[in-house]
Amino acid sequence: FPIFPMALYVAHLSCSTLAMGKIGKGTGSFGKRHNKSHTLCRRCGRRSYHIQKATCGACGYPSARKRNYNWSVKAIGRRTTGTGRMRYLKTLPRRFKNGFREGSEAVSKKRAAAE
Repeated sequence: FPIFPMALYVAHLSCSTLAMGKIGKGTGSFGKRHNKSHTLCRRCGRRSYHIQKATCGACGYPSARKRNYNWSVKAIGRRTTGTGRMRYLKTLPRRFKNGFREGSEAVSKKRAAAE
């Protein structure tokens, strides 16, 4: 029985390929992956900016509208208002309660009770 087809197949493979493991898309193939298709996005900062397409897969840059879909409610919640510092917004309720007063000092509650 001729067994040469498999023998020829193994013979034409280099030693390094055989050492890597089976020919497939698994562990052995991960060593060959060294080209980056995505780089950092200048709008969202994630490594989702596709270099050839020139668009970000996470935020949709350079589109003017930010990318978000209702089929992924959790993803919207991860980057909505309240997930960051909210430098301006976090003081609004307190300022609203006091009528947005500025440039004056609040009357102390002790002094107000004494009068």
